[in-house]
Amino acid sequence: MEHAEQVRLTRLLMDHLDNDTNVDTGCHVENPASSYTSPELAAREWERFFRGHAQIVGMSGDLAGPGSFLTLDDFGIPILAVRDAEGRFRAFVNSCRHRGTMLEQERRGERTRFACPFHAWVYSNEGELVGMPKPHHFGNVDRSCLGLLALPAEEKHGFLWVHPDPEGTLDPEALLSGLGPEFASWDFGTLAYVGEETYDMRLNWKLAMDTFGETYHFKALHKNSLALTFYGNAQGYDTFGRNHRMALCQKSIDTLRGLPESEWDITVAAFPVYYLFPNVQVNCGGAGVVLVRAYPVPGDPGRSVSRISYYAKPEVLAENPDEVRLRFKLFADVVRDEDYATAETAQRALESGLQKSVLFGCNEPALHHYHATYREALGMPPLEPRKPASPAVERD
Repeated sequence: MEHAEQVRLTRLLMDHLDNDTNVDTGCHVENPASSYTSPELAAREWERFFRGHAQIVGMSGDLAGPGSFLTLDDFGIPILAVRDAEGRFRAFVNSCRHRGTMLEQERRGERTRFACPFHAWVYSNEGELVGMPKPHHFGNVDRSCLGLLALPAEEKHGFLWVHPDPEGTLDPEALLSGLGPEFASWDFGTLAYVGEETYDMRLNWKLAMDTFGETYHFKALHKNSLALTFYGNAQGYDTFGRNHRMALCQKSIDTLRGLPESEWDITVAAFPVYYLFPNVQVNCGGAGVVLVRAYPVPGDPGRSVSRISYYAKPEVLAENPDEVRLRFKLFADVVRDEDYATAETAQRALESGLQKSVLFGCNEPALHHYHATYREALGMPPLEPRKPASPAVERD
């Protein structure tokens, strides 16, 4: 992040703290419960946002060097992502062209050749069919026509992007909607993969996204965890097309008071969190990044799977690897045991059919924005804003 922007955000957060103010949309928004429970809506989202939309499948650190690979099957397409001998990122359908068997079952590792477990057809990490047993028995084939099915793939600003459709278009800069230069300044491509958690939860994938949408809940839900190091009810908020950036105010911001602005560091003042449409949260701290991706489970709008992956600055990881891993793990545990666990209770209540909607407050602009982008992308009418009652409620 450019230093001038770091200073602007730090000043903004200090002003919120000093004046007991916060981000303010000027209106409430009521979101129907069906957003989280409708099977018909969930089916449309699956096709539009996941099967038909480019996906971030990881960060550059997931493929640390030539010969490394990563597999995933989070949006209905088994994918084999690799870094070839030239260091290029490639992605293929993880399926043998003979009988369709999945080639690689391991989640990640290092391999330059992939052998099908069914009949031992062998493919290079460039997707070429390079070997098959007893070809004279099988019958002559044109191997150049039987390579792995390639998917559009691009590595940009430290992220690995794949489109699930072989004919799909992939333009990371367009998808970032102006965030490209800021992402470049973070130097995400240098981060090292540390580990990941996978959480299969009884909540809609958008409820998972909603838990990252405000700090209003910190003093209550996170009173013994995040509230110890963060000021709730004070944040910065900016949109970038369908994406946004939140600046969560850390209590360490007070150490910057009295220092010259040239020494201000946004990772001391705040915890920047980027949302990338439709399902990605990029959480930026001084040690590195926590990448969160939430995926629906087809056929069940009340269930989702979240992948929470950790990436650290190499110098920080080298200095104290155990502490870095513990810090990341504690963050993920808070997400699962506090945010997601609470959201699961909301899912049950919404599925009862008695609570018809949820309410987004003036201090929750990210929630307004999430659901505005989802509805716009599906051609649905926007949610109607509603002015808050007057006079305003008492301040805490």
